[in-house]
Amino acid sequence: MQPKKHYEEPDLFRSHLEQILNHRHPLYVLAGKIDWGCFEETFGPTYVEDVGRPGIAVRLMVGLHYLKHTFDESDEGVVERFVENPYWQYFCGMEYFQHRLPIDASSLTRFRDRIGESGVELMLRGLLETAKRGGHLKESHMARVNVDTTVQEKAIAFPTDARLYYKMLMTLVRAAEARGIGLRQSHRRVAKKALAQQGRYAHARQMKRAGKMTKKLKTMLGRVYRDLKRKAEGADEELETLFGLAERLLSQQKESKNKLYSVHAPEVECISKGKAHKKYEFGNKVGMVTTSRGNWIVGIQAFHGNPYDGHTLTSCLDQAKKLTGWSPKEAYTDLGYRGHGYQGKTEVHLVDHRKMKKMTRPVRKWFKRRSAIEPVIGHVKAEHRMDRNYLKGVQGDRMNALLCGCGFNMRKLLAVFFLSHFLWRQWLFLMQSIRDGFACRAFGLPTDINKCLFQGRLNRTLCVPIRSASFACHII
Repeated sequence: MQPKKHYEEPDLFRSHLEQILNHRHPLYVLAGKIDWGCFEETFGPTYVEDVGRPGIAVRLMVGLHYLKHTFDESDEGVVERFVENPYWQYFCGMEYFQHRLPIDASSLTRFRDRIGESGVELMLRGLLETAKRGGHLKESHMARVNVDTTVQEKAIAFPTDARLYYKMLMTLVRAAEARGIGLRQSHRRVAKKALAQQGRYAHARQMKRAGKMTKKLKTMLGRVYRDLKRKAEGADEELETLFGLAERLLSQQKESKNKLYSVHAPEVECISKGKAHKKYEFGNKVGMVTTSRGNWIVGIQAFHGNPYDGHTLTSCLDQAKKLTGWSPKEAYTDLGYRGHGYQGKTEVHLVDHRKMKKMTRPVRKWFKRRSAIEPVIGHVKAEHRMDRNYLKGVQGDRMNALLCGCGFNMRKLLAVFFLSHFLWRQWLFLMQSIRDGFACRAFGLPTDINKCLFQGRLNRTLCVPIRSASFACHII
């Protein structure tokens, strides 16, 4: 049933979190900036009225997902760290310090299934609206955007024929045992031995012997598949899906299209991006839109079927307009978007460094700025859980991409609040030092503030705390 509003009774022996926390901490400030009510109004209808136990508070679930992808935690890790961190508890709406785990980690999975892709997209829009209300994301930032694609790798082992045959064989055997179907021969022991031998032969570069073991595993898989299909009368939907995967695996060749690369994640695709260190990546393609000024992620979505980069441009720009309410005027892409066929109002520029010498300096500046999206992709992969996607299915791929965008934008918001507090303290210290005359003598400036301002030499002094705060975004 729907979550009930929980009000804790006043406790004379416990202090409110508001009384013991630093009110200038970035998480404390951000907790008061986000509009949590819109999530409760939107996600409320997904619960059933007066059936079952009351659901968990929506703010707690949304806050845990924000924290998970901001600080690169798993479902289990974010729940465990929640008990240790009072700022996390306040951010998720707690009044008093909690000493127990708030939920089981599996509740996060069920919550994602409940809200779906549209709900996660609303979470990304909520952070962008927070940035807009604070003046950190403006319409002028959306005048020029950068668009690029990357690969979101799935949490699978590198696919080999022998391992795929063995995994499919074991999956069919377990399905038969679960349904009480007796197989003529399960090949459990001999298949495991054949897989080990194939690996040893391949490691020793004895490819003919390794090929024989692979062929043996394929033969055993075919025997189990045909035996189970004969005996499974009126097979259920799950078993029919396994039969389809087995047929697809047994029939695929080296030059085949739409290959099967994982038994538990059949939606995985093989994508080649031309990288020297990693020729092939197994997952799905992700399109990303960032602002040229500020590097906010204003659009991110997963694509399946390995589409051409140019064919994803329309969808990416439409999502950016949907999330921010502003339509980009100019979009900068690399040469991989040639022949995109975009027909919208946004002017698309293909950045070709060979032609930039003939451009004026202001135009060349924005063309060079297109490469700013590359470090954003690197941060999203290294720090916000896009390097390896653990969520299940096609919907899991789409939700993980959106949540990674949430984590990156929330980290930017935290850095904004941290820097504002840090620079304010530096400013007060500097003004006090100038008033006392110490900083002026240290920088060779006149001790008279009015004379210093008149000569325009105070700007060099003000640059000192700004340079010293360049590391601030890494402290959070």
